Amino acid sequence: MFIGEYKHNVDEKGRLAVPVKFRGDLAKGAVVTRGLDNCLFLYTKKEWQKLADKLASLPIAQANARAFARLMLSGAMDVRIDKQGRVVLPEYLRKYGKVKKKVVVAGLYNRLEIWDEKTWETYRAKTEKDSSSIAEKLGDMEIGI
Repeated sequence: MFIGEYKHNVDEKGRLAVPVKFRGDLAKGAVVTRGLDNCLFLYTKKEWQKLADKLASLPIAQANARAFARLMLSGAMDVRIDKQGRVVLPEYLRKYGKVKKKVVVAGLYNRLEIWDEKTWETYRAKTEKDSSSIAEKLGDMEIGI
């Protein structure tokens, strides 16, 4: 399970040091892809396979289903953790996520999200400000917070 928030740097070659506590889960390989809200998603191979299966089963006759599958699947790249615990974030994904040097790696249970630090701070501040109304809407969905 991925949880927590960690600040890291991306080097000039696009390498990101994965937080130590997550390296074991990602040791058998991982997949990085475009995420939502201008972040990147990093999945274990097992979690990626579950998502990819769901995406492949979406109805291709629906434009939104095709668009979402394209966003996630065409942007995906297999990555491996090197001996220093780093993964290479492809340039096209760094560009999509506006990832420069300083990033936040956020654990979200079955995936990691990689955010440009400034984008994350803006997103987090807005979400924290709206937390009561967000919780109320989740209550309507029977989340039971």
